[in-house]
Amino acid sequence: MEWYAAYLLLGAFVGFFAGLFGIGGGLVLVPVLSFLFEAQHLTGQNNLHLLALGTSMSAIVLSAAFSTRTHHQHGAVNIGIVRTITPGLLLGTALGTLFASHVSPIYLTGFFALFVYFAALQMLFNLKPKAARQLPGHLAMTLVGTGIGAISSLVSIGGGTLSVPFMLRHNIPLTQAIGTSAALGLPIAIGGTLGYIATGLTLNSLPANTLGFVYLPALFWVALASMLTTPLGAKATHRLPLKLLRRGFAVLLLVLATKMLLRVLG
Repeated sequence: MEWYAAYLLLGAFVGFFAGLFGIGGGLVLVPVLSFLFEAQHLTGQNNLHLLALGTSMSAIVLSAAFSTRTHHQHGAVNIGIVRTITPGLLLGTALGTLFASHVSPIYLTGFFALFVYFAALQMLFNLKPKAARQLPGHLAMTLVGTGIGAISSLVSIGGGTLSVPFMLRHNIPLTQAIGTSAALGLPIAIGGTLGYIATGLTLNSLPANTLGFVYLPALFWVALASMLTTPLGAKATHRLPLKLLRRGFAVLLLVLATKMLLRVLG
């Protein structure tokens, strides 16, 4: 039961900050789930990070669906971008999960930690690209979607860290970029979840209560808690000092990434 309590606390924390900052939560879920799974001795080191990635990605599906619905109701989703880029996203998530299942866990964890550094520094210094061009054609959008989907599935995020700067650079207003990014997070989460389930089903060494690389008890309690706290975080957006909280959250990401790197190097 103490592990279920830990999952509840993790889900509550991630859900609140997801609502507060409009993030998917995978940047926190993956390292903390890795630490919890290791403490429980759920699986060997070769599958530990993959189990955290798959469980985190599946937890994002529900929050992405609610977020998409909310942004769509406010007219902040560019349907044209979603339709054009989604095939590439699905292809990218398939390639990313397939690659993740064959690469060394040391390199996979190292790549994740470096990406968290990138996201944390982006948040810490509020880095935003300047609008410089119009959206590219259909083929280029598909290729961009493939890249975003592949990287997102490798680090278990909804893609906002990559898709929002891409849209801002191509003259999409910030509100619409955030809403459209939330909508793009749904196919990324669904495709990534299916990919981690499919690749995990080929193994016999995973613990009980798993569906592929998704650990169902953690998924249930994390998703349950985050559903309750995400609306609270969204409401708190207008009352709390976001700049200070954003910097504190970025520092937390840097600490988690550093801990993962030290574990890999050790």
